[in-house]
Amino acid sequence: MTVIRNIAKDRVLQITAFLVVLSLFAARPKFSDISFDTLWSILGMMTVIQIFEYLHILDYFAYRLTSLAANSRQLVTMFLGLAIVAGMFLTNDVTVITLIPLYLEIAKKYELPEILPVTLIGMAANFGSAFTPFGNTHNIFLMSHYTIGIGQFFSWSIPLLIASIVLLAGFTFFIKKIKLPTVAFQDIHIQTRPTIITVIVALLIFAGVLKLLPSYVGAIAAILLASLYNREIMKKVDYAIVLTFAGFFVIVSVLQQMPWIVDFISGLVSTDHSVFLTSILTSQLISNVPSTVLIGKFTNYAAALFLGSNIGGLGSVVGSMCNLLVYKEYATWGNGHAGKFLLGFLAFNVIGLVVLGCMGWLILDFIY
Repeated sequence: MTVIRNIAKDRVLQITAFLVVLSLFAARPKFSDISFDTLWSILGMMTVIQIFEYLHILDYFAYRLTSLAANSRQLVTMFLGLAIVAGMFLTNDVTVITLIPLYLEIAKKYELPEILPVTLIGMAANFGSAFTPFGNTHNIFLMSHYTIGIGQFFSWSIPLLIASIVLLAGFTFFIKKIKLPTVAFQDIHIQTRPTIITVIVALLIFAGVLKLLPSYVGAIAAILLASLYNREIMKKVDYAIVLTFAGFFVIVSVLQQMPWIVDFISGLVSTDHSVFLTSILTSQLISNVPSTVLIGKFTNYAAALFLGSNIGGLGSVVGSMCNLLVYKEYATWGNGHAGKFLLGFLAFNVIGLVVLGCMGWLILDFIY
């Protein structure tokens, strides 16, 4: 019942289900338009993420690194570094859910700034997740939809990561240095053998994304492993995102059968730069995941779509689902007014979107 309740209360899935029902009045979706490879890969990654959370991998590194910080700027820099790396492998959502409450706990104890550091942790999680093919769900979709090779993917993601780190580094100079005592290291231990086995299963899922193995192999392995460790893990898997993606495929399948929709969207994505800008702008309105699925069905400019959809995670609160989680975590754990945080969050994100958007335009022109 817990699983069904969590699925039913997911707002994005609710909206998607409503749109699916409406779309069925327009045309009948084609079964072949549903990418089951993508759905299996997402299910596998969502399961592995919960296994890693169960093993407290991120908690261990968070406490280990922050125990070394001498001042507030150093502390935030360590959090940002960890958020980037964690986002690469554990997704941006898990990263912010773990790191933001921890930072706010330390900030409350030592009276440290909150708005900019928390906003930057969210940005760093988004940037890290953009770097790997499985760091976020729309990257998994892009890999599957365009059959992108691993070398090709990293030739796109490395320049973006470098530009993102430059942006974060610039923001950190606005964080005042406040001397703080050593943060006590919590007694958290990594379970070596379960962690190694989980990494191997994650590699199976990655092999499925690259089409080296059937995508269901890694997903089934992850489900079996989670059930072996603790059956409660499977109750925490984000099934809603899998169902949401299935809904996206149905909606886009219907839209592809409506000539005026096809002509309109095709006109917006006729060049690589128009794809880049359209994906950024639509992400601000409907989030970068559905934006990627929608645009991806109408264009072959995969590199521009990758760049625009990941940069489009900045900006509005709905630019990325991770942004909503950042706000939710602050509203739950923050020591200030949530409304004031939201204004600061939006201001810093808009600045970041403009700066990184300009750098992205240059990357598209001179590197891709």
